[in-house]
Amino acid sequence: MTSLTINGETHEVDAPDDMPLLWAVRDLAGLTGTKYGCGAGLCGSCTVHVDGKPVRSCQVPMGDVKGKDVTTIEGLHEKGDHPVQVAWREHNVPQCGFCQSGQIMQAAGFLAENPKPTDAEILDAMAGNVCRCGCYQRIVAAVRSAATGA
Repeated sequence: MTSLTINGETHEVDAPDDMPLLWAVRDLAGLTGTKYGCGAGLCGSCTVHVDGKPVRSCQVPMGDVKGKDVTTIEGLHEKGDHPVQVAWREHNVPQCGFCQSGQIMQAAGFLAENPKPTDAEILDAMAGNVCRCGCYQRIVAAVRSAATGA
């Protein structure tokens, strides 16, 4: 058994060290907000925070997160009112919604490091997250809004 801290709660999971964090979060801890997209770390749908930094959970083995804090979309804010989540709603970002938890987690981690980014910095930070519906203009607008509080 491995002890894993997710969203501030300890979960005892029966997972080998080489199991991707994504499967421990979804299948063993039952937190299904984090999505499986490509399995290769290219689309960003599985983005979570490990010790506050955005990572692709499909590429992070369980052995690498021992003793670290994992935050999923369910733990970003207890009421869903993180500034990025608020901006997402205000800008009606989602279309199908599949990629949105990864997009939000990437944006929240980025803004924690760079609270006043330029549009070019937003585009660069969000470039690794794919939205197949093409909601990129609304995503950038929401990240900008979350950064400025407007």
